[in-house]
Amino acid sequence: MVAFLNSLVWLIPLYGLLGAIGTLPWALGLVQRTGPRPAAYLNLLATFFALVHSLVLFVGQAPPVGIEYRWLQIGDFSLTLTLDISPTTTGAAFLIGMISFFSQVYGLASMEMDWSLARFYALMGFFESAMTGIAMSDSFFLSYGLLEMLTLSTYLLVGFWYAQPLVVTAARDAFWTKRVGDLILLMGLIGLSTLTDSLNFSDLALWAASPDTVLWAQSHPLWANLLGLALIAGPVGKCAQFPLHLWLDEAMEGPNSASVLRNSVVVACGAYVLIKLTPVLAISPIALAVLVVLGTITAVGAALVSIAQIDIKRALSHLTSAHLGLVFIAVGTEHTEVALAFLLTHAVAKALLFMSTGGIMMTTMTQDLTEMGGIGWRMPATAMGFAIGSLSAVGILPLGTFWTLLNFVDSLWGSAPGLVAVGLVVNGITAFGLMRVFSLVFLGKPQPKTRRVPEVMWLAAVPTVSLTIVNLLTPVLVWQWELYPPRLHNPWLEIGLLVATGTIGFLSSCHIYIWNVYAPASTVALPPRPIALLWKSVQDVLANDLYVQALYRSTAVFVVGYGSRLMGWLDRFVVDGLVNFLGIASVFTGETLKYTVTGRSQQYALTIVAGLLLAMGLVVWKLRT
Repeated sequence: MVAFLNSLVWLIPLYGLLGAIGTLPWALGLVQRTGPRPAAYLNLLATFFALVHSLVLFVGQAPPVGIEYRWLQIGDFSLTLTLDISPTTTGAAFLIGMISFFSQVYGLASMEMDWSLARFYALMGFFESAMTGIAMSDSFFLSYGLLEMLTLSTYLLVGFWYAQPLVVTAARDAFWTKRVGDLILLMGLIGLSTLTDSLNFSDLALWAASPDTVLWAQSHPLWANLLGLALIAGPVGKCAQFPLHLWLDEAMEGPNSASVLRNSVVVACGAYVLIKLTPVLAISPIALAVLVVLGTITAVGAALVSIAQIDIKRALSHLTSAHLGLVFIAVGTEHTEVALAFLLTHAVAKALLFMSTGGIMMTTMTQDLTEMGGIGWRMPATAMGFAIGSLSAVGILPLGTFWTLLNFVDSLWGSAPGLVAVGLVVNGITAFGLMRVFSLVFLGKPQPKTRRVPEVMWLAAVPTVSLTIVNLLTPVLVWQWELYPPRLHNPWLEIGLLVATGTIGFLSSCHIYIWNVYAPASTVALPPRPIALLWKSVQDVLANDLYVQALYRSTAVFVVGYGSRLMGWLDRFVVDGLVNFLGIASVFTGETLKYTVTGRSQQYALTIVAGLLLAMGLVVWKLRT
């Protein structure tokens, strides 16, 4: 059985695409009498096949195999579409299939009455196919094409409800922000293709480690660093890292089922490609340093911004950027095994958080935290899911992220204590922010929109509870796959610091958002702001995303906008004016010269003689002077 499925392993990335194609008759309106739900069932069936196929190969420990298709051959250079089948790739495909399947089942509940349900599931199948292909690809060329598929899918899913102006703006911003990183990544891909004969990740690792490549990087440091910077630009955009991070916040305007995927495994695809490119990035010290700097800025900045948001989805999306910042730090310090483990635990925790958040939004019909409260006893399954997801997302024993954060701290303990501090600070802020959201939503006094909320229907509750169980089992998987640190430099100190920062974050948030409400003598309502900071200006800066968008408007957008106006003015009045002048001059001279064409030979002879006399007169005058 395992051998047979291993021979058909190339089908795993195609299941989602086949499901998307199968939904087209409903998505295009060719089939209307049955309604759109059969399209959803068809896509769910395709996703289930992909999930079972990858699970059998992963559990059955199928032998590693490579599948290669030669797409283009020019001289010594060849472009191949290669799949690498290994426990890591099949495990990643299983993770994508599992979260995709749960999010699609959840989508049947959250979008039950949507008139374009078939189109949504077609896009979700397209989404899943691209992610699974990236997980199993060993070709940089193929991975780039699949990353472009993700960019297109993001644009279509964020802009799903295109009748709303804010949704259209969010989809446009997400598309163009990613395109900036993709374009620079394409430059790096082309540059890399001129230096090596193969664009397979395994071959690129051998090429980067060869003495000739090391010598070339030492003799041409400028080109090596430019190549490294170009290669990290695409993942920076895909993973919503500074300065290409604002799209993920705006992408929350799309359906929540797509947000479950986007904040768990979609953003991880860019980091996954970055991990595979680490051997090539190692020849560029500046590129590795930039990864660490961008990861640090995003991790701390996004974590702080998250605690000042009143939109529940935006608060969680900023935490996604912050956690991916820690992954960038791990890659920049060449601890790829730490980064890979963090992608696993972060994906399952964030999927559960967004699925619980979607249940909250379905019943309360709002995303505003200031309009929520007191629904914990009315929605116990959702509250339990959010609580387990929050504990799984921070360094709290014994859940999964604790072990990956401990691995992160231990790997940098002796070499970069400053980065260890960054990880601990982000862990504490994350705990504070998640406890803040939990308190504002599930605790306190019921608000007008939360007084009669019921628990979500079973189609939403089943995947939420299933992901809750997966999060509880994640520590077992971490230990079974040996993703924990093999040894600790200072075991009790490292464990104590990690647990202490998470606990302090939770307790400080409890003090602000719970004690002020439940204290006997307190009449203070739930604070609409995240925390009473010392200066209101600091609080406003965080609430407005550090004014990065305003900074973009006054710099890049200003330069591009006024530069395009200047070019338009030059084109309209200078270039067009010069061309119009030449045209008018040609017409005028042509109209004038036409009167010299009379057809009389005497006139032509007279003109020639007069010209000769004039020329001779000029020659004589010149000789005399």
